Amino acid sequence: MGRGKFKGKPTGRRQFSTPEEMLAGTSSRPRTFKREEAEAEENERSEEESEEESDEESEKKKGTQGVIEIENPNMVKQKNLKARDIDIEKTTELSRREREEIEKQKSHERYMKLQEQGKTEQARKDLERLALIRQQRAEAAKKRDEEKAARDQKKVEARK
Repeated sequence: MGRGKFKGKPTGRRQFSTPEEMLAGTSSRPRTFKREEAEAEENERSEEESEEESDEESEKKKGTQGVIEIENPNMVKQKNLKARDIDIEKTTELSRREREEIEKQKSHERYMKLQEQGKTEQARKDLERLALIRQQRAEAAKKRDEEKAARDQKKVEARK
């Protein structure tokens, strides 16, 4: 009988026992298998018992942590705080950057307040410029009115 394109290795063939062979006990399974299986079950039971005991003693550690017990001074431990444990009255200290940022905002607000009142040099210069511009516009408007009045008078004289 042909096996097709792929031929399996002669050592890798599986042999399944029939139900009759299993009942008769003439299975092709090695007898040592039952012994190995029983030993494995015993080992599992003893490991479970030892794990229960070791869980109580210490948590399971990864890698070499269980072998070498050295405290790393650079490792930052997380401080888990619960909501009820937090002290509300305690003020947290701001970092240098945060303090500088708050200081900068306050000084800007003070400067803007003085700017509105016209007490800063820049505000004085701006007000002087505004006054000068208003004066120039008023003079230009007066001049336009005079020219317009002069044109109107010429038209009236030209009609007569």
